[in-house]
Amino acid sequence: MHRSAFALMCSAFAASCLTSAVQAADYGLDQGYAVLIVSRERLQVSTQCEIGLYLQDELTARLDQGQSASFNLPPGEVTVRLATVGNKTCQPGINQLDGQRLALKAGQISRYRISQTTAGYKLIPAPPIQ
Repeated sequence: MHRSAFALMCSAFAASCLTSAVQAADYGLDQGYAVLIVSRERLQVSTQCEIGLYLQDELTARLDQGQSASFNLPPGEVTVRLATVGNKTCQPGINQLDGQRLALKAGQISRYRISQTTAGYKLIPAPPIQ
């Protein structure tokens, strides 16, 4: 009697774990993720300061010359803002810099690099890797 009750409990537990795993796998297939890669090339930006990468107005990375950061994000629009960060000479000042809106698609790898313009730092599409 005890063996059959124990076997029944083990079977029920295994079935619930299997159901959860299948649901998690289905969610990953339906939703998917987009990959965003942002790089700071050595010669693109003239400042020695780190550049802060803000996603949805939250500091998510600090990039020095030659560094890059990658993110797995849900598909859709994301707001990206760039500003110098660091000590007193690298602070961006009082003005909040305008952000860029990027449209990310599930399963797509979006590569950008940081460029310096008269309006501040901007992301420009990077050439595809071949």
